[in-house]
Amino acid sequence: MIPFHVLADQAWQYELIEELRKTLPFTLSDEGLPVEVKQQGNGIQVTKKDNVRQITVGDRNQIARAWYLMLRNESLNEYDIKEQCSFRDLGVMLDCSRNAVMKLPTLLEYIRQLAIFGYHSLQLYTEDTIKIEEEPYFGYMRGAYTKEEMKEVDAYCAKFGMELVPCVQTLAHINQITRYERYQEIIDVNDIFLVGNEKTYQLIERIIATAAEMYTSRKINIGMDEAHMLGLGKFLDQNGYQNRFTIMVEHLKRVQEILHRYGFTAMMWSDMFFRLLANGEYYSLKEDQLKSDLLQHVPKDIELIYWDYYSRDYHHYAQNLATHYRISDRIGFAAGAWKWTGFAPENRFSQVAGKEAVKACVEKGVNTFLVTCWGDNGAEASAFSVLPTMFYYAELAYQFENLVDKEFTKEKEYSEYFKLVTGISFEEFMLLDSPNEVFMETTYTHSNACKFLLYNDVLIGTFDSIVRCETRNAYEDKKNKLAAVAEVDSRYSYLFQTLSSLCHLLEEKADLGVEIKKAYDKKDFDKLREIAQSKIPEVLKRLDRFLRDFRYQWHKENKSFGFEIQLIRLGGLKERLYYAKEQILLWTEGGIERIDELEEERLPFAYFEQEDGSRLNYNLWNVIVSPAVMG
Repeated sequence: MIPFHVLADQAWQYELIEELRKTLPFTLSDEGLPVEVKQQGNGIQVTKKDNVRQITVGDRNQIARAWYLMLRNESLNEYDIKEQCSFRDLGVMLDCSRNAVMKLPTLLEYIRQLAIFGYHSLQLYTEDTIKIEEEPYFGYMRGAYTKEEMKEVDAYCAKFGMELVPCVQTLAHINQITRYERYQEIIDVNDIFLVGNEKTYQLIERIIATAAEMYTSRKINIGMDEAHMLGLGKFLDQNGYQNRFTIMVEHLKRVQEILHRYGFTAMMWSDMFFRLLANGEYYSLKEDQLKSDLLQHVPKDIELIYWDYYSRDYHHYAQNLATHYRISDRIGFAAGAWKWTGFAPENRFSQVAGKEAVKACVEKGVNTFLVTCWGDNGAEASAFSVLPTMFYYAELAYQFENLVDKEFTKEKEYSEYFKLVTGISFEEFMLLDSPNEVFMETTYTHSNACKFLLYNDVLIGTFDSIVRCETRNAYEDKKNKLAAVAEVDSRYSYLFQTLSSLCHLLEEKADLGVEIKKAYDKKDFDKLREIAQSKIPEVLKRLDRFLRDFRYQWHKENKSFGFEIQLIRLGGLKERLYYAKEQILLWTEGGIERIDELEEERLPFAYFEQEDGSRLNYNLWNVIVSPAVMG
């Protein structure tokens, strides 16, 4: 590794660069190559001439990226690189509410990665996963962060000039506390607060007061998305039907009063303002749907975040941004780093959709660009699995004019830039997408095949009609490629081991139900005995290996809380395989007259209208595993 000698204006600059050694390959020495670090002007400038290196930044949060740029270009004799981020705030939101609550060392490592890429802020999405005094059941047995933990994270962000922004919920998505009787009085319906109830605002104030103690930032994301049934539960019973837009605005005013007492300025997800005026529409709004006098009541001092993770159409984003600007001039945008549909990420689709979103946001003058990493239905995928997407968004934001019309991640130099941070090339890291790509070449559409094929019941066969291609060879190939990267000397090798084990399992499991049904219909007893005595035991053996690797990944990154759900799911899969084995052997031996599930005529998959595995994204475990009632 190359040694450098830092000539810095301030001690904190040296300390910041020293911290980067935990991720980037360099050393510091008084005898090293001199690097002058200055803070002045705007943007980033990194130069090298006559073997003299100079880093000039406008803000503290640019130093890590500037140092990264220097290392990226160290092989050149001369360079003069200038960058200015296209957004005033380029941020990331990590979901800490879907069972995976990151351990502090993991979180600090992630912050360091984001700082190197050039991100300005981080939001930790905590529905109930922060400890609140006087609310012992808030985040109970959920791995909730303490004040001490969050203050440590806040201080680490500050080291890099990053802002740690609280991200909470003050209207809906509070589902985990609804199980406790003490909260029933303040629940309207489903997971929505009862607007107008004073105890609702007592709890919201405690949430906000806790955030004020935990965080130094006085920005806050107050959520308020997807409250589709607002005013239609207890509120309706107690007050009769009222205009739901008005209910929303009145509630927001009450929340703002609390925010102002603690010095917060707020951002919130924008969808409910539109949905309540446009019959539930958010992404395909028509002009006449927004001709309402009610729009004037939307507060002007709250930043509205338009969130959209799905389209590959620039005009779609541009039109919806223009619609947003009709009701406020404080508009931000939230894109997606798709890690929320199972064990494997969908980086390719994230980048294809994200590129068009970035183009529209730059054109429309959006200041806040947030990359969300949700963890829906159990947070199986590692937050590190979407590092390629984090890299992609950052490069596009800082070099927009140069890169917007290029497929730059296919260029060798950018692949090596990524490898400098992770120890694995960009194209190799993108192999983490591959367990979902069994029905297609790339995820320019999105599919979570590895999850629904894993949990597809071998006797019921809900997804069997989708298994049209020869999955064995496909998963064998993916297993081998992932296993090869797992041998690379990198802090992220374990991610590839986990998904290699998953592909090894799916190599045998993906079409198992199809084989069983085919042999049963033919009354091929020899084949069924082979499946029961040989193939199912092999699947069980591979399932154990996958569980072992997945367990290692989870506990390396996250607190233990929430992993019990994965054990229940995978343990249920194991027991169902044992049951299938026993039933098959009983039938072949004449112990039972029939296997009920296999007697049923197989219908094509119909949870969605389309039956195309390349575009199927079905993420709800409880619906994947069985048509039966669960819970």
